[in-house]
Amino acid sequence: MGESVLTDAGIERVGDSLHFGGVPLSAIADGAGTPAYVYSADVIRRRYRALDDALSAAPHRIAYAVKANSNLAVLRILRDLGAGADIVSGGELARALAAGFEPERIVFSGVGKTDEELTAAVEAGIGHVHLESTAELAALGRIVARLGRPLRVGIRVNPDVTADTHPFIATGQGGIKFGVPVDQVVPLALAIGEHPLLALDTIAMHIGSQLLDPEPYAEGIGRLLDLVGRLCEAGVETIRSLDVGGGIGIRYRDEEPMSPAALASTIIPLVRRSGLTVVMEPGRYLVGSAGVLLTTVLSRKHSGGKDLVIVDAGMNDLVRPSHYMAYHEMVEVELRGRPGAEVDVVGPVCETGDFLARDRRLPGLDRGERIAVLGAGAYGFVMASNYNTRPRPAEVVVDGGRWWVSRPRERLDQLFHTERVAP
Repeated sequence: MGESVLTDAGIERVGDSLHFGGVPLSAIADGAGTPAYVYSADVIRRRYRALDDALSAAPHRIAYAVKANSNLAVLRILRDLGAGADIVSGGELARALAAGFEPERIVFSGVGKTDEELTAAVEAGIGHVHLESTAELAALGRIVARLGRPLRVGIRVNPDVTADTHPFIATGQGGIKFGVPVDQVVPLALAIGEHPLLALDTIAMHIGSQLLDPEPYAEGIGRLLDLVGRLCEAGVETIRSLDVGGGIGIRYRDEEPMSPAALASTIIPLVRRSGLTVVMEPGRYLVGSAGVLLTTVLSRKHSGGKDLVIVDAGMNDLVRPSHYMAYHEMVEVELRGRPGAEVDVVGPVCETGDFLARDRRLPGLDRGERIAVLGAGAYGFVMASNYNTRPRPAEVVVDGGRWWVSRPRERLDQLFHTERVAP
């Protein structure tokens, strides 16, 4: 495998053993069992500081995209670094507050906010709600009037910018559910201005995820700044921030991600001329490379010309390979020195689509041996399910050469303890 992927993840080989944050992954697998997600606090801190330093040439804020990884320990690490939180649900609001984020530093995005979620956000005193439609404005307006609570808002714009990424995670082009079309922004802004308790101070966008080139950001920012000019001409003079979203890509295989410095050199000059504060909402960039999924080999078989390695982690634990055909590098936790061969790595779930890798060259692996699946810190556990009535895996944090279980593995009885068999 590429040495750069190991380096990005803060993983090193000490003798035959794979170490993560100074801890042998075998020790974690022995102690916490598998499947288990393991997150490195040191990698998260390093990546946050690199982005924060790169943006330092202009007023800026970083709001971590909670949807990427909502583990409370991970959230607390980022809060302590000075990050705010970008949330997309009432559940993420509750998690951000539980992790200690100041309500003022929370931004509520998302295309389908319920009245209950908006009410909870207003009652908590969060910093911003990013509006997606006139209907949402009407709902929010009624809620703040009923509660008598003022609120700052933004408009998430669909800038109609096409990004080179998987179609399921491209969010900035026309014809999809995200954002307000450009021609509807000025009327929506004027309607916000008519409400005595709402103040529009942010124009926002999010053009997609796993972006490797800064050019789409430049194109989108250009369109947002043009909109800001049109808003000023229409009498809207309250805009203070430009939220350019997240989406910074990472290395999963042989990609060449843009560095924070390269991104900043593209966007900072554009925004600095406007005098606005830059807001970024990174998720994957901060936590993706900071996580691995540990899994154990259950058996091997040969079928239809294919060699299959069956492991105890399935699509219910890590759905990205099945859902996106995503590539995750895999590496032996303990080297055995066996020759390699092309195999499919599949899980125990009763679906043909239950796989972690196809046609992957891996060394010979026997029952009981472990594999580390890299780049699993983002959109891993948060997308896990209980399909086939399988407990979700444990989550472990490595920090300063020690490890601890942040979230225990679910017990089987927890999966149905709230159900009733009769009225």
